[in-house]
Amino acid sequence: MALALIIGASRGIGLELVRQYLADGWRVIATARKKEDVAMLAGMGAEAHRLDVTNVEAVAGLGWTLDSEAPDVAILNAGIYGPRSDGFPTQMDFDAVMHTNVLAAMRLLPIIAPLVSAAGGKLAVMSSRMGSLSERDGSGGSLYRASKAALNSVLVDTAHQFAGATCVALHPGWVRTDMGGAGATLAVEDSARGIRRVLAELPASEHPVYRDYDGTPIGW
Repeated sequence: MALALIIGASRGIGLELVRQYLADGWRVIATARKKEDVAMLAGMGAEAHRLDVTNVEAVAGLGWTLDSEAPDVAILNAGIYGPRSDGFPTQMDFDAVMHTNVLAAMRLLPIIAPLVSAAGGKLAVMSSRMGSLSERDGSGGSLYRASKAALNSVLVDTAHQFAGATCVALHPGWVRTDMGGAGATLAVEDSARGIRRVLAELPASEHPVYRDYDGTPIGW
């Protein structure tokens, strides 16, 4: 049975990925920060674990939990947008966004990547086109942009360290979630479906790639 690991699955795209993988007969390991969300995921049929990605002890504990697993697909979906206003960031906002979006990845990917590598699987981070340096066409959401550019850098380093895993940074599209808002153009079901298709069709590679949810390459 194929195995998917979804880190950050309590709502939005992460939750929909759990639903779709389960519906296709996959075994799914999923994490959430709150106890009630863990219970919800378990009720859906996932193997659910409580994880706050900003808690170093919890991250280390997940490593022990996953020690014997070999995910075919692992997706680091946990992340936050931070302040909607640009300008001079507060220390609190900077720490919250960078800790959740970057430091957590620096701790989690070295744990997850060897497991995915052993399976010859796909390791994905939920990035954003806003993190692209070469295709950037605006400056809005500067703190979020900086965090996603840094996340991409962490993924590239991970690809160099663990050649057996195919590493991909994903742009999920502008999705109608709590983060994307009601005016977004894409349904969460369509985003998740596209992400799954990209991961399924992506050829094995030692070089990291950056893809839109519809498979379009994005420049780093």
